Amino acid sequence: MRTTSPLHAVTWLVWAIAAAACVQIAPNPLYVAIVLAISFLVVSAHRLDTTLARAFPILIGLGVAFAVIRVVLTALTTHSPLVDGPPEYLWFTLPSATLPRVLGGFTVGGTIEGDIVLYAAAQAFAVVGILGAFGVFNAVASHHELVQAAPRAFHEPGLILTVSLAFVPSTMAAVADAHEADRARTGGRVVRRGRLVRLTVPILESGLERAVSLAESMDARGFARQPRGRGDRASAWLGLVAMLALGGAFVALIGRATEVAVIAGSIGIAALFAAVVLASRSTGTSRYRPRRLTRLDVAVGAGVLLAPLGLALIAGIWDQTLYWTAYPLRFPPFSVWPTLCLAALAIPVLVPPLPLTDVALEAERRPATDLDPAPAGAR
Repeated sequence: MRTTSPLHAVTWLVWAIAAAACVQIAPNPLYVAIVLAISFLVVSAHRLDTTLARAFPILIGLGVAFAVIRVVLTALTTHSPLVDGPPEYLWFTLPSATLPRVLGGFTVGGTIEGDIVLYAAAQAFAVVGILGAFGVFNAVASHHELVQAAPRAFHEPGLILTVSLAFVPSTMAAVADAHEADRARTGGRVVRRGRLVRLTVPILESGLERAVSLAESMDARGFARQPRGRGDRASAWLGLVAMLALGGAFVALIGRATEVAVIAGSIGIAALFAAVVLASRSTGTSRYRPRRLTRLDVAVGAGVLLAPLGLALIAGIWDQTLYWTAYPLRFPPFSVWPTLCLAALAIPVLVPPLPLTDVALEAERRPATDLDPAPAGAR
């Protein structure tokens, strides 16, 4: 397996944002399915041998589970008004109960209607598509490269985010280790009594140990111990001004004060940019051999951006195939032009992956009877 991608992490981040934007612009289930299919192709072509990469099926499974829960809750709590008789797309009727007004006062159960269920399923499928796009980023990109390429003002938040992203794969590894240790203690026999306790306690204990060791190592390296200077204080005040201005712009948009919203939004964006620049200049974070963007990265990044830009142009022309409505109930529409735009997301598949290292090639060529796990040069 490979541990390095031929494309920079920033390029993969651009790909993930472009794929998520395509799902937002064209939430038609057929187009979302195309985005997911391209996502699986990209993972199969450039998947890295990391714990985050192994969590890609888990993330997709969690997205599907939440989608099913959303569909069930929507079907049980959303109903058409019974004015002109029963609903047109009525599937069946369940016993119903009305909750007290304190809890919302809505009805749970009753009529289960096909258009409501299918429309909720289409919206949930779009959420799965967005999760799949960022799951691809976790499977093919190096988060260390992304932290190195980020402005220095975002070094510490980026490091914290990278550590938090490792929660799912580290938990998976802890579950597998606890399960293997439990089987070893029981001699391979399945002992169900007290099994939950035997698995939960080691997982929590190992998680706490990893958290303490990580905190000690970060503290030993002086994480967040740099003294604050004038630039940091100025960037903090500018950040506060930016947040207040952007909040005021949002309130002005709600009040339909377009001019005030534009002025406040411009001030907020300018103050936020100035805060990032000042914080980056005042932070003396060192970068050890950072990887730079190449012409291939720029070309691939520009190519994948053609997908959301093309879909936005098609949406401006008012192409009704980008959306799907459940009433009247019909099969989702399809057009070749959005499909051609989505094909730009498959450009990374055309990039050849990096060759395996010499150690990996030697491990693949070694016969199964060779019991020496280390190469000759490692002794």
